[in-house]
Amino acid sequence: MAANAFPFLRPIPPQRFLRLLAASEVVTGTLLLAPFVSNAVAGTVLTGFSGALLGMYARTPAMHEPGNVWPTQAGIAVSKDVWMLGIGLGLVADACAAVG
Repeated sequence: MAANAFPFLRPIPPQRFLRLLAASEVVTGTLLLAPFVSNAVAGTVLTGFSGALLGMYARTPAMHEPGNVWPTQAGIAVSKDVWMLGIGLGLVADACAAVG
């Protein structure tokens, strides 16, 4: 599914992709929990990770209703990840507000 949404992933074998995805989830979670990582860094990583998931959602027609963003039954599991994008953007915005 990810290779259909992002063709550059096609050469990666499924088992390796699964391991890379799992590692990226663990790294993202670790960055969010580590007290020495700034909100800007943690928010940027979370925004990138969730943005990639939502990009896959948007590029996979079976995940949403034709012509709108409402999820189909197959897309509910990914569409709910929009909250991670909001948290990531909130962390970045908070870091920017603290600087300015």
